[in-house]
Amino acid sequence: MTYEAKARAFADLHVPGTPLVLYNIWDAGTAGAVAAAGAKALATGSWSVAEAHGYGDGEQIPLDLLLTVCERITTTQDLPLTVDFEGGFAAEPEQITANVLRVVGIGAVGVNFEDQIIGETGLYGIARQAERVAAVRAAHQDLFVNARTDLFLKEKDPLKHADLLPEALERAAAYGEAGASGFFAPGLRDPDLIAQLCEKLALPVNVMMRGLTLDIVREAGVARASYGPLPYADAMQAIAERFTNLA
Repeated sequence: MTYEAKARAFADLHVPGTPLVLYNIWDAGTAGAVAAAGAKALATGSWSVAEAHGYGDGEQIPLDLLLTVCERITTTQDLPLTVDFEGGFAAEPEQITANVLRVVGIGAVGVNFEDQIIGETGLYGIARQAERVAAVRAAHQDLFVNARTDLFLKEKDPLKHADLLPEALERAAAYGEAGASGFFAPGLRDPDLIAQLCEKLALPVNVMMRGLTLDIVREAGVARASYGPLPYADAMQAIAERFTNLA
């Protein structure tokens, strides 16, 4: 299958109400396990990949190492892979495009691209982030650009999330105009707010499955369900418990 065909097949898996389930992986071994269990696609999680190699999240893992890990996945598995690429490992659009071209070069057909400013507490302004999304899109016309907003993750009080919905919709519209393929809103857990997001956006909506069930997100109209760092945390806890039980 050509890169273009695989990318289009991956995009076609995003169906509102029948979400693509992405149980996030961190190396070729976990990719193989998830693939053998029947996954339709593969997705790395930035926190998981970094932690598995002794780094903190937030682009602390060297870009070359991240790409090596992802290339081992695309080399050993035929399923489409999307890479959690955080903020593109760059601030300026030209360098973002260059970095995403390297992701395309190892065969990944999608990226997550977030609007928080790595290493700081705030988000890029909407117009500025739209320029950055356009820079990701410039790397390849068929790449699935999953534009992520950190609005809801930054606001820890879920009672205030409804007030953030208008800005989330504005960001989604701007990112879509700039070339985004999907919109990711991790941290949003209220089923009614998720349903509003799905109803009002033309882009397929992705949520993080923390505090949610697949039945809930199906009903809300979600097109992509990601598990983020949860698989890694569960796996590490299981390993520690098994070692403890040896005694």
